Amino acid sequence: EVQLVESGGGLVQPGGSLRLSCAASGYRYRSYCMGWFRQAPGKEREGVAAIDPDGRPSYADSVKGRFTIPKDNDKNTLYLEMNSLKPEESAMYYCAAGRFCLGGISTTGVAYWGQGTQVTVSS
Repeated sequence: EVQLVESGGGLVQPGGSLRLSCAASGYRYRSYCMGWFRQAPGKEREGVAAIDPDGRPSYADSVKGRFTIPKDNDKNTLYLEMNSLKPEESAMYYCAAGRFCLGGISTTGVAYWGQGTQVTVSS
């Protein structure tokens, strides 16, 4: 069993930055791909960024160059650092663990979800 708890969401102005955190626990989580997904009202959940057990990141085209996905194994924490945020990126952001680092960041490979943290980009 893997437990994921997100934090760090909130209100940010367009062009601003925000850092999300995901505290992970459970003896197997380090063997999984870890990542972030987001879902806006009325839209499907989409992959944003992922990092494999060896630390190799991958990103959705829409966030490349603006988002990064570092992880701190000592603190058992995954982060999502978001810069130059846009209003259309307002959504619930979810931390996830599973097998989705290859072939695109897809929800079909997710084994565990966090409860989500809301990000609102608005002036």
